[in-house]
Amino acid sequence: QVQLVESGGGLVQAGESLRLSCVASGRIDTIIFPRWYRQAPGKQRELVAGITSGGSTNYADSVKGRFTISRDNTKNKVFLQMNRLKPEDTAVYYCNVLTNQFIPYWGQGTQVTVSS
Repeated sequence: QVQLVESGGGLVQAGESLRLSCVASGRIDTIIFPRWYRQAPGKQRELVAGITSGGSTNYADSVKGRFTISRDNTKNKVFLQMNRLKPEDTAVYYCNVLTNQFIPYWGQGTQVTVSS
């Protein structure tokens, strides 16, 4: 099993930055695809960014050029650097990982609120 804990959320003004962190524990050797999702009130959860074991990244169109996903070499931490935040980025952000058995695990989420 894998346990995930997110941190770094908060209240910021439009144009400011935040850096989210996700710390994994447990069977981190099985993690192959860390991702960040978000869910705004009344909306479906959506994929924000993902990173493969080889370092390839993908982003939602709405965050390209503003958000950057990264992971540390020990593979137990994943980050989401969010720049030039917009009010529409307001959501609960969730860390998600996929293991080599394609089992997904979720963190508890961290709130990001961007005021205009």
